[in-house]
Amino acid sequence: MVTIDTTTVDNQSIPSQKEASEVNELTMKEDITDSNIVINNNVQVTENSSLSTNTEINSQNRIVFASPSIRKLAREIGVNIQLVQGSGLGGKISEDDVKLFSRNIDKSIQPSSVTPLQLPDFGKWGDYKEDSMSRIRKTTASNIAQSWGQSPHVTLFQKANITAIDAFRKELKNHKDLEGAKLTMMPILIRGVSLALKEYQNFNVSIDMKNNKIITKNFINVGVAVDTERGLLVPVIKNTIDKTIVDIAHELMDVSEKSRDKKLALDDMRGGNFTISNLGSLNTSFFTPIINPPEVGILGVGRALLEPVWNGNDSFVPELMMPLSLSFDHRIIDGADGAAFLNWIVQFLQNPESLILK
Repeated sequence: MVTIDTTTVDNQSIPSQKEASEVNELTMKEDITDSNIVINNNVQVTENSSLSTNTEINSQNRIVFASPSIRKLAREIGVNIQLVQGSGLGGKISEDDVKLFSRNIDKSIQPSSVTPLQLPDFGKWGDYKEDSMSRIRKTTASNIAQSWGQSPHVTLFQKANITAIDAFRKELKNHKDLEGAKLTMMPILIRGVSLALKEYQNFNVSIDMKNNKIITKNFINVGVAVDTERGLLVPVIKNTIDKTIVDIAHELMDVSEKSRDKKLALDDMRGGNFTISNLGSLNTSFFTPIINPPEVGILGVGRALLEPVWNGNDSFVPELMMPLSLSFDHRIIDGADGAAFLNWIVQFLQNPESLILK
């Protein structure tokens, strides 16, 4: 059963109230066969009328009137035509109605609230204890839930052959310019991501859904997810596009000391455009990192392992392969752009000349 609270149309036009008669039930023909429709007491329809091909019943159990061109417009701008209130005769939806709904979409459609899970009484099965969540854990939980709830995540996976650049890195680890800083793969990854963000600016944005705007940033700051005793922290290396790998290595050393000594300030963890999460030290391969809002992308890095790779001639050779997992916000980044971004990083890591200290 569905309820109709507006006037139906015959095959020609919408009848006037004088031409219509009150009914309680009618059997739908053509578009909906053998469906019983219950009409409100104050609804008037013509006898033996049928639904036009330009009508449909929406999620509110209400017939929607819209032409094919209006439906196409709604699809193109991401509007659910079934939720639009028409201002025309008989509730017909116009182009202005669709555009107005699009502008006010955040006011019209609120995300459904999630009811917290009601836990059972665990005491029925044994002893247990309760611990309060730390401030960092509460913040992390809130941010992750918000990101997962509002950003449609897509994750792409690829391996980078880092055999050559890793060998070069080991040769330079005692270079005088490092002055005590460690030349790990992380400064190289940060440098590569920074250059990729410059090349693919749709990864260097934030989405303002409230005002339907895309904020493109003219600066590049890269966050590094760090697992600490207090929980997950993401210190941010500022202006990485203007810094050498040596500069980045020194800043990472400073960040590590602050994290260890619990001296990271809030400003040290703000202003990021993109995040790198490296779980390689925990023997992790591919995984699905969650975007750190209001960013639109995050790169997950797994442990590099020697694998047999076909040399293109007559044999397999051992190569050091690094698993990379790129998650991005599908609202603003298409799959092809995500693949191009990840490919760019892979090519960067596979070129030893990328490791230029100055």
